[in-house]
Amino acid sequence: MTQDTAGLKLSFEYWLDKAVQWGQTTTLESQQDVCLHLPKLQEFLQQIYESLKHMNSTTAIQRFPLIGQLLGRLCWNPFVVGYDKSQKTLMWCLSCLYSNEPQNPVELKANSWILIVLSLLTELKGNQFNGLNIPGRVSDDYVNAVSLFCVPLITLPDVTPLLEALLTYHGGGSQEVLSSEFLEAVNETFLKKKIALSESAIISLWLRHLPSLEKATLHLFERLISTKTSSLEEVACIVKDSLLPQVSCQPAIFRIVDEIFKNALLETSGTPEVMTMIQVFTQCFVQALQKDNKQHKFPLKAYFPHHHQPLVVALLKHPFDLPAVLWSQHLKYITDMLKAVVEDKSIRSHADLFESWFLLAHFGEWIDIAVEQLLKSEDKSSDAFLWLLAFYYSPHNDKEQRTQTLVEARAVYDRLMMLFSCTTLSITDLQAAANTKTDKRQSCTRHLVRHLLLSFLLFSSGGHKIAQEFISHVILGSNSASEVFGLLTRTAYRFNQLGLKNQRTVKLVNELLQELRFMD
Repeated sequence: MTQDTAGLKLSFEYWLDKAVQWGQTTTLESQQDVCLHLPKLQEFLQQIYESLKHMNSTTAIQRFPLIGQLLGRLCWNPFVVGYDKSQKTLMWCLSCLYSNEPQNPVELKANSWILIVLSLLTELKGNQFNGLNIPGRVSDDYVNAVSLFCVPLITLPDVTPLLEALLTYHGGGSQEVLSSEFLEAVNETFLKKKIALSESAIISLWLRHLPSLEKATLHLFERLISTKTSSLEEVACIVKDSLLPQVSCQPAIFRIVDEIFKNALLETSGTPEVMTMIQVFTQCFVQALQKDNKQHKFPLKAYFPHHHQPLVVALLKHPFDLPAVLWSQHLKYITDMLKAVVEDKSIRSHADLFESWFLLAHFGEWIDIAVEQLLKSEDKSSDAFLWLLAFYYSPHNDKEQRTQTLVEARAVYDRLMMLFSCTTLSITDLQAAANTKTDKRQSCTRHLVRHLLLSFLLFSSGGHKIAQEFISHVILGSNSASEVFGLLTRTAYRFNQLGLKNQRTVKLVNELLQELRFMD
């Protein structure tokens, strides 16, 4: 037995004697004695906690047989519980003995003692704390003290109702009444899946504590990157599991999350991975928005306050909400509005153009469908769709540069359409049509042409036969594996949403994805 443990055992006997004396009398002298000894009691409880936190309840009882009696008596003493420091440390000690499934009398008692202390705190202040904002009945200092008191108890299931009451409580003033230590601890514990909280509690947490919302968003990024998911279905599951899309039905939360996404996009120069995250998040958010109670819906302007609202409405409409025969018409409507905004003479800064592009970037499914419509249908809207692609891949270009991109894209598109009905093609044919050997193109034009090529391989009969070889030897040779993988993943996701499984194109997409994963 160590000297420290022996000392603690002697102290146990001393403090248990004191607790018995304090509990047997309510005289003024007894109350003064409690107050006189509180600092020393606090030090002793801190020592006990440092030992208990490394033990289970069985070991604790064997090492300190008197622990149950001592903690139990202290829980019933209003002066001990009312003293902030000893109150917190007492609860830390009890939390070490707490169990979801108590197996012995001490664990049973520890569970009940925690509830007794919470009840006693309420009684001491003469208020049934239920999260309601009742001015004059609860002081802000008291609420702050309770929030600090809960920090070591956050993971205890019985404390969850109190956590939710605190999170949804708002004082009478403009200052935050809950301690930042409490808010950070709740957020951290929630992100680690150690507690479950209602959406209303999470909304309140992230609205009242911006660092927690930022950390939750960055945590989602880190989780998606570290998981290395192989399908957008998995990405969507992780995104929904974060609760960020659901709570973003609150416009203030959505705008903050969206700003974080924008900064991530700028910092990474628009990598395919970040673009995909934003687009999947947006889809999940729109789904949550549609499920939200119609009586509590906010106007779209609350989410996208600086954009042309008819354009926002058109982009928010998911392709699957329309018959396929109307996709081309709807895309033309989107493109005409976007072009009018972009070419408006009153828009003179790159920042304005970026905002219009960022809005479009949320809805990447319409870009994919624009490419498919270009290749699969003889549509008079090809000029409009090529402009849409040119803007998507080169938002920073001025009108003259975008015109040059359009000229090059149109030339490639026309040559591809001449080959579209051919059942037999060679890689050389496709290279000549796309002119892939040139290095003089702008980066944005190369991205656009790559997108056209990939769709040609997927949707033309001749392209099917050479798709794997062309992607392996030509496209991947240009160091664009992640971009191609992202486009194929989005296509597979869209096909799954449509319920397509047996078509040749679906099988080809899955085969190409499998090959890219193997190469990676």
